[in-house]
Amino acid sequence: MALLFGGVMLVIGAALLGCVFLVVRSTMGPLPQEMTTLVFSADGGNPSLSGLYELAVKRTYLEQTQERVRGFGGLVVLAATLIAAAAGWQAAGWALRPARRVTVAARRVALSHDLTERIGYDGPDDEIRQLADIFDGVLGRLARAQDGQRRFIANASHELRTPLTVNRTLVDVAIRRAGAGDEVVRLGESLLVVNERHERLIDGLLALAQGEQALTDTTAFDLADVVEHVVDLGAAEALERAVTVGHDVAEAVTEGDPVLVERLVQNLFENAVRHNAPGGRAWLTTRAADAEVELTVENTGPVVPAYDLETIFQPFRRRSERGTGLGLSIVRAIATAHGGTVAARPREGGGLAVTVRLPRRG
Repeated sequence: MALLFGGVMLVIGAALLGCVFLVVRSTMGPLPQEMTTLVFSADGGNPSLSGLYELAVKRTYLEQTQERVRGFGGLVVLAATLIAAAAGWQAAGWALRPARRVTVAARRVALSHDLTERIGYDGPDDEIRQLADIFDGVLGRLARAQDGQRRFIANASHELRTPLTVNRTLVDVAIRRAGAGDEVVRLGESLLVVNERHERLIDGLLALAQGEQALTDTTAFDLADVVEHVVDLGAAEALERAVTVGHDVAEAVTEGDPVLVERLVQNLFENAVRHNAPGGRAWLTTRAADAEVELTVENTGPVVPAYDLETIFQPFRRRSERGTGLGLSIVRAIATAHGGTVAARPREGGGLAVTVRLPRRG
């Protein structure tokens, strides 16, 4: 708007200055060298000295007048252009002030991840007010949708886990009952394996759904404490699979949902142990950088092609028949919900290294 105001004033001022210059020049007449009649003395001889002097004076006067018109007129046009540009800048700022208020409020709502926040613009009933009201309405619908998803996940968690728990209990009682035949025992053990896989699948789906939701309640915690807790819980499985687990943790304070982050670390730990070779190794390290904390989980095992790294983060892409194909997709969903990133790279000699970066608590 400032450039538009200044450009329009410059064009109009230049046109007016040109018109004024032409009027002044035509009013004063031509310069002496353009005159066809000379001033002669009374006896018809050569031009008199007084006549030549008058011509010189008139020429000088006309040149100075035209130069002043051009010079002072140009300065006036330039000053008017600058004043118009400044006025356009101020007018643009005044006109965009409501939009700036709406932008600041929208950014606050977006960064807070709290769908109960509203812009609450109370200005005049214009286009900006209508835009702010529409944005508040969209936030309201999103908040209702998120509440419905949260209730669905809670209900699904209960309704899906309950029959599986009952099935596991009934099968376990049946195979431990006195007089149960070998076929019954083998069938029961097979059913328990299938039931356990279904439980892991349901837990993974629910964790994935929770991880893809925006966080509403966050707290500060040390990622190193979470890693040590997960390593203690998984020590028995690592020992059973003959995998040596080492961890080197440093203080790495972040902010978010500790339960979800524990699930993230647990999935990475299980991935490092289960997709390993007997007698293999796994390492977990944490560290804090300038603006983020970093968790790295490495393990030995089969060679992972570089072109296959992105696909392992996709849901239901299994690396073995024992898995559900949700482990690393859950890791990415939880990291994204916390404003972090996940990256994987193959290790020389086989295995995988997965690095998770989360925002550091300021």
